[in-house]
Amino acid sequence: MAKQNARVRCPWSQGVSDAYETYHDDEWGVPARDDRLQFEFLILEGAQAGLSWSTVLHKRDGYRKAFANFDPEKVARFGKRKIESLIANPAIIRNRLKIRSAVTNAQAFLALVEAEGSFSDYIWGFVDGEPIVNRWKQSTDVPASTPVSDALSKDLKQRGFKFVGTTIIYAHMQATGLVNDHLVGCYRYRECSQ
Repeated sequence: MAKQNARVRCPWSQGVSDAYETYHDDEWGVPARDDRLQFEFLILEGAQAGLSWSTVLHKRDGYRKAFANFDPEKVARFGKRKIESLIANPAIIRNRLKIRSAVTNAQAFLALVEAEGSFSDYIWGFVDGEPIVNRWKQSTDVPASTPVSDALSKDLKQRGFKFVGTTIIYAHMQATGLVNDHLVGCYRYRECSQ
């Protein structure tokens, strides 16, 4: 069970596990401008579809090992034999479509980097290079998608990405700090707004 301390956090992060709380405190909403970290979250957010983030977070180390530490060049070369071995790997979510989409997304990611120069620059272009800082007071205020995630999702799909619906992409934007959706009462709100 998560440790208790005096800090006020977003309600979703409390009471699940120490790892969940640490993720909230150290990563969620922090602007990520590194291509590999962006790729990692694309894989993980796609794996989450239909599941809880807690499930994915607790398999993150398994994903790092199984997906070549999220090296898109290596993942793009995964063939049928590797995909079959991943489907048998209990350290990750063993969904054939999600695993195949990770390989497809690695290939699309590399094509996008070749065309745009950087995935990070590309994705940050959808928010004019700066995080969108929201002022939500309660969890029910936070949307599941926005017009920006709609546009980004549509563009990624046109570029051949899979498992990039608008809700998944909005979660990606939250995780990688393109939007600051910490509640205003959360101690991380101000830190992630700077």
